[in-house]
Amino acid sequence: MKKCLTGIVALGIFVLSTSVWSAGEVMQTDNGGLTSLRGYQQISEVNKSEAMKRVPRDHSTVDRNYVQQPPVIPHTTRGYQVNLNANKCLSCHSFKNAGAMGATKISVTHFETREGTTLSDVSPRRYFCLQCHVTQADARPLVGNTFRPVDSLQ
Repeated sequence: MKKCLTGIVALGIFVLSTSVWSAGEVMQTDNGGLTSLRGYQQISEVNKSEAMKRVPRDHSTVDRNYVQQPPVIPHTTRGYQVNLNANKCLSCHSFKNAGAMGATKISVTHFETREGTTLSDVSPRRYFCLQCHVTQADARPLVGNTFRPVDSLQ
């Protein structure tokens, strides 16, 4: 009985160690058969990055697709300094400069704190424009899209 029990335990250890060893090989050589936006690439491989997308020269505003969508930026923002010390966007889009620059004024909601208090300057939570507003680029969609805006926005 003792020999039988020892044999069963030894066989169990052998089977478990073999399955873990073979699973380790699969993990190293296969990504599980999943295809992602990167294509069928091994996770350890590095894809060559795509060329930068072309950003159109200044053009008219782009229509919004849904209510409360942050407007997209119809011009390039490459090289814009937006940090704790400076915000290049405000040189054109602030209330003071927007009229002279022919730019869209920032929304009054950008002056409200989280608690709803209105400030005399842009709220810190809305200061970093490029967190919500993105530059519009001529790029093909990564995935198919059949979205249509609601009738009231058309």
